[in-house]
Amino acid sequence: MKLQIASLKTLPEIRPGDDLAPLIRDAALREGKEIGASTILVLAQKIVSKAEGAMVDLRTIQPSEFAVCWARQWQKDPRAVELVLRQSRRIVKMDRGTIVAETHHGFVAANAGVDQSNVPGDEFAVVLPTDPDLSARRLRLGLNCGAVIISDSFGRPWREGLVGVAIGVSGMDAVVDLRGSCDHEGRPLSATIVARADELAAAASLLMPKAGGVPAVLIDGFEWERNEGTARSLVRRPELDLFR
Repeated sequence: MKLQIASLKTLPEIRPGDDLAPLIRDAALREGKEIGASTILVLAQKIVSKAEGAMVDLRTIQPSEFAVCWARQWQKDPRAVELVLRQSRRIVKMDRGTIVAETHHGFVAANAGVDQSNVPGDEFAVVLPTDPDLSARRLRLGLNCGAVIISDSFGRPWREGLVGVAIGVSGMDAVVDLRGSCDHEGRPLSATIVARADELAAAASLLMPKAGGVPAVLIDGFEWERNEGTARSLVRRPELDLFR
């Protein structure tokens, strides 16, 4: 297998209401890159959120007393803290100025995915798409490509640094269950489940620098079984989660 990973560098600044599919297609044509039935498109979550209007004017947020107290303790914007709380269905940890929360999708992320970087002005924040899998499916059908992965940068317990992970998937299984198959030595595998969509999101993130303005990457040469898929399959069920 030989992978080809290429970034799309000429996408315009995305605004609420933009139709991403033709913008992506036009950028690929300008750059002489083909989006075909075997292409996996990896998109940064932020442009999907922007196009879908998942931006919040902090001036419209009335923070709760709890948000005000916590923000004062850690020199944070209480409106942003309140937005994080509203985007959360469970607080995992609040300490040292950081909120680790489970979003309404089931993802565990710092600040519930609320982000103010690469957003025009100081009064706006971007939140995660309401249904990233549905967003990915619409883009896949609009572009007639093989699969779409919507990625975001997450930190990881016990390890430094951020890495790209999949929060929306269409056209492929997000995880590949190898239990029941055998390793190279013929030993049966009993616990191996591969987070395939996360691996592809991480590979694409190498060409998506934080300050580079490159929110779209094309992956060709990867072989996979076509299925609708969902990023929710990457979320470990509570009864199997040893850290809850």
